Formats: sequence, C-alpha cells, structure tokens
Amino acid sequence: MTGSALMQTSVHKTEALLFFTLLQLTVIVLFSRIGNEVAARFSQSRVVGEIIVGILLGPSLFGLLAPDVFHYVFRSSSPEPMTILSQIGLILLMFQIGLEFDFSHLGAARNRSAVMRIAAAGLIFPFSLGLAFGYYSAPILSPNANPFTSALFIATAFSITALPILGRIMMEFDMTRTQLGVIAISAAAINDVIGWLLLAVVTALAVSDFSTENFVEKLALLGLYIAVCWWLVRPALHKAIRHSVVTEHRFSANLLGLLIAAIFLSAMATYKIGIFAIFGGFMLGVLLHDQHEVVKAWKKKVGEFVTVFFLPIFFTYTGLRTNIGGLDSVALWAWCLLLVALATLGKFGGCYWAARWSGLNRQESKVIGIMMNTRALMELIIINVGYDLGVISQNVFTMLVLMAIVSTVVTTPGLRRWLPGAGVALPEKPRTAE
Repeated sequence: MTGSALMQTSVHKTEALLFFTLLQLTVIVLFSRIGNEVAARFSQSRVVGEIIVGILLGPSLFGLLAPDVFHYVFRSSSPEPMTILSQIGLILLMFQIGLEFDFSHLGAARNRSAVMRIAAAGLIFPFSLGLAFGYYSAPILSPNANPFTSALFIATAFSITALPILGRIMMEFDMTRTQLGVIAISAAAINDVIGWLLLAVVTALAVSDFSTENFVEKLALLGLYIAVCWWLVRPALHKAIRHSVVTEHRFSANLLGLLIAAIFLSAMATYKIGIFAIFGGFMLGVLLHDQHEVVKAWKKKVGEFVTVFFLPIFFTYTGLRTNIGGLDSVALWAWCLLLVALATLGKFGGCYWAARWSGLNRQESKVIGIMMNTRALMELIIINVGYDLGVISQNVFTMLVLMAIVSTVVTTPGLRRWLPGAGVALPEKPRTAE
C-alpha cells in the first residue's frame, strides 16, 4: 500500500471515529435533557433523571430492546474517546464539587453535638455493615477480588452521602437556613470529607497489593501532595486571583486557563501517586472553596457546560457498564435486596438513632435520616473507581448502582411526608434543582 493510500485510510478511520463519537454525544445530551425534564415533572432532582437515562441507554434497556441499533451507536468504534471524555468531565466535575464545599457549616456552634453524633453514626454504622457484607459476599459475588479490599470499597460506598445533590434537594424545599438543614448539610460535609479520605486510603491500599512498604510510601506521597497543595499551590492561586479581574459576571480568560491547567496538573499528580486523577480535581476545588467570586464565576461561565455536557457522559459511561439483566437469578436479586436494605439500615437507621439521641423528635429524625441516605453521584464515582480496580464484580457494580438510585429517589417523597411533622412547611411550588 502506498503512502497516499495509508494516509487516506488513516483519515477515513479518524473521520469514522469522529462520526460515532459525535453520534454518541448527540444521543447522550438529548436524552439526558429529556430525563432531566421528566424527573422535574415528577418532583425529583434533575440529576436522578440523568442517572436513570444513563442506565437506560446501556445494555439494561436500549441494548435489550434494540441490540443492533445499540451496537451501531455504542459499539461500532473504539470506546477510548468516550472514556477519556468521561474522565476529563469527571475531573472538572470533582473540581466543581470541591468548590461547593462550605466548611463554615463544620464550625457552626448551634447543634454542634447533634452534627458530630449524626456524622459519626452516618459513617460507623453503614461502614460496619458494608464491611461485613462485602467480606462475606466477596467469595460468591466477586470471587476474583481480594475479599478484604472488596469489603473496604463496599463499606466506603455505604458510608458516603451525596453532598451536592443533597444541597440541591434542600434548596428545592427552602431548607438551607433551617435547623434541620444546617444539621444535615454539616453532617453530610463531614461524611464526605472523611469518605474521600477513606477512598484515597482504600485505593492506595488496593493498588499496593497489600505491600506494607508500598502502602506507606503511597500514604506518604499523598500527605506530601496535600501539604504542597495547601501551603504552596493555594497561596499561589490566591495571589493570581487577587491580580485578576473576577466578578460574578466576568472571569479573566488567563485566570480560567491557569485554573484548568492547575486542575489537570493536580490530576496528573494524583494519578502518579496512584490514587486516581479525580482526587486531583477535587483537591483543587477545595483549595479555592473560599474564593466566592471565583466560585460564582466558574459556575456561571463553566459549570453549566460541565453539567449539561460532561455530567451526562459520565452517567451514560456508568450506564454502559451497568447490566441489570446480569442479575439473572433469584439469588442475585436476593443479594441485591440485602445490599440495598443494609445500606439503608446503616445510613438511615444510624442517623435516625443519633438524631433521636441528640433530642430531635421522630419526624425530625426521619428527615435527617432520609437526607443523609442520599447517595446519587458520589456513590457512582466511588463504585466506578472500585470497578476499574477490579475489587468489585460486574454484578456488585450493578447492585451498587441500583442502591444509589433507590437511596436518591426516595429522598424527595420522604421529605414531603415527614417535613410537616418536623415543623417545616412545604413550599407550594418547590423549585427544581438545575
């Protein structure tokens, strides 16, 4: 074959790859908007609709009802472009989530003892149940994984609360300044901070193959990375921000370019450490969470594009890995129901008990429990990490996806039922989270 023919073949392959990537993106973006609107009409958080659409576009429904069309759209080309886009989007999304952390909640004097008790119970109870479930089920559900590592990942997944989604749901019900709202968001913030630290440690443990030397080395590198970020990178970024013009409606292109480069460099650093690139994005967001004008400008200039374009790609990427039809026996569905029940018992039950111990009445405690049980996006991020590392099987992955959906779908109906009894009036037309 001549050089000209080789070049034409290469160009044709590139164009074909571009065609199928654009086709997939078109399907994903359009259907995610439909799911978004349908969820809003059913008084659900919009993200719930996008998560469900992502799963429906995978083998669980689309691949089942129209296998030829499904394979044409999602299997006709290399999966690498969508994989890379989903990971870039996830890194940017994690930066955005880091920006949304409001650490002032953690220092609130009012209800501090209730916050600490609920946060502790919301970690200890589900972690313990998840650890037991993961360890004893691993030989059956994830036979190729190390039982202890698999158990640690499931325990971490049980423990997490989806702070960004919870915050949006609270805004729908005008709860952000109520006593229950402050308690819930503060406890959820503590849960998430510790949850991400747990995930970093568990990931380091998993990739070190239980070598004490490698594990200690990775933890030392992680500590060094955090120290460098906090004591060197943070002041440098704050200085750059002070020398830039930043308002809610204006974001310097140079500053935006610097932030994007810093996010990617941080992601590269955590990848080299061995704890996944997404932690780098999250850490950069945490460093700038108190730069309020930057937070507002990012959300206005970049955040919406990340939410509309990149977030549905991640949900669909997760959906393509989720095959509900894979749970093809009564035994597997029994394991799935047990997993959902234990995750709910640990988080809802633990937080309800802690709230009652702190002096809240039954209805108030139920509100706290249902809000803390919300998992959604954060759960999906964790289980994708576990799946990539091979510490959970396809079936366990699917079960955890279903648990994330169930725990989030029940939040809004639960609040509608229990808020009046907790002394919080329901808004006539609750705002739908964007």
